[in-house]
Amino acid sequence: MSDKIKINKVIKLMKQKKIRDVQLWFTDILGFLKCVTITDGEVYEALTHGKGFDGSSITGFAEAEESDIIARADPDSFVILPWEGKEAPVGRMFCDILDPDGTPYPGDPRFALKRQLDKAKKMGFTFFVGPELEFFYFKRNGKPEVVDEGRYFDLIPNDLANSLRKRTTRMLESIGIQVEASHHEVAPSQHEIDLRYDEALKMADKVMTYKMVVKEIAQQSGVHATFMPKPLFGECGSGMHVHQSFFRGNTNLFFDKKDKYGLSKIAKQFIAGQLKHAFEMSSVLGQWVNSYKRLVPGYEAPVYISWARRNRTALIRVPYYKPGHEKATRAELRCPDPACNPYLAFAVMLAAGLRGIEKKYELPDPIEPNIYKMEVAEKERRGLKSLPVDLFEALKATEKSELVKEALGPHIFPRFIKNKEKEWDDFRVQVTSHELERYLNL
Repeated sequence: MSDKIKINKVIKLMKQKKIRDVQLWFTDILGFLKCVTITDGEVYEALTHGKGFDGSSITGFAEAEESDIIARADPDSFVILPWEGKEAPVGRMFCDILDPDGTPYPGDPRFALKRQLDKAKKMGFTFFVGPELEFFYFKRNGKPEVVDEGRYFDLIPNDLANSLRKRTTRMLESIGIQVEASHHEVAPSQHEIDLRYDEALKMADKVMTYKMVVKEIAQQSGVHATFMPKPLFGECGSGMHVHQSFFRGNTNLFFDKKDKYGLSKIAKQFIAGQLKHAFEMSSVLGQWVNSYKRLVPGYEAPVYISWARRNRTALIRVPYYKPGHEKATRAELRCPDPACNPYLAFAVMLAAGLRGIEKKYELPDPIEPNIYKMEVAEKERRGLKSLPVDLFEALKATEKSELVKEALGPHIFPRFIKNKEKEWDDFRVQVTSHELERYLNL
């Protein structure tokens, strides 16, 4: 379908539904959602040429002397926002960010992902992802106070959270986002709603919409929803396990029925690429100081760089639910958390996988025993290395990474590093309650 037909379709639908306002969405480099609302009379211009704005006020975008940039709406992303009500319906479109001459703006996270997807396409691959985003519901009192004491898969009578999940699922489906399942997670007040896999760019848009819907439904019921990776001490944190696969048409290129693991050569090289570059891309997949409070032993989060089929202590898992089933064959990367920027996260994940294929990396043997229970000597014998222990260590590795620099681009890369270094500096000078309790009375 041509762009002209798509644009006319949006305009026609707006007239039919009497939509007078449209929100234009995009993210800064950290993944924070930005929005400008335009009236129906401005929509054609936004779809064809774009809407100008001051990029110097957006984190990681333009400097003051080059601040004029343009947000051009993507007609494929048009939906009617159900939480805005039926009396005065509001539309929404994601935007591509452009320079004034109409070329892609290098600071746009969506463009960074598009560049990697174009590279994969030239190699004959369509990149599909299916993220599992976990989150917490808390009472709205400024503290992480749980609303339930449930655990994994618990069904609780008169459960507020169950009602919130159900309403969230219905709202997601009403705007075309297909949900596979929802359930209580391991920690008290922790929950998960799983989206059906899709092409990576569409899924990144869906992730941003998903987080908005989760928060909107919670707020309507006087509850706060958070995607903070580790809000509760002594409990499991929230991850965003990402299931990945390459397709060509309807053929899953990760599947090989003759292989003992059911994995094709492409899949093995892809996984090997992510294992080799996992350390250096960690700061993009877990971009906050708090992200590394989650990546510790004993809480079902990965710490060691390895792969397996059933072992959930491994960094990458090849799920074994449907052995020999072509479309179910995939690689699940378990270190990202839901607070990351999905456009940049998917971009570096894809870049690492493609590098493995280009360089023909060899996949090591899987490690099925529980790594947390291994003796130090056994870990050394197997050559196991761990992920960064904190944001500082992760950033030092990212700074030296040619792969991450290429994936993010020369505009985003230094600005991302600079922003995260400032976050680390702000954190390291804080005096925490833990330090006061431990040292004040010595």
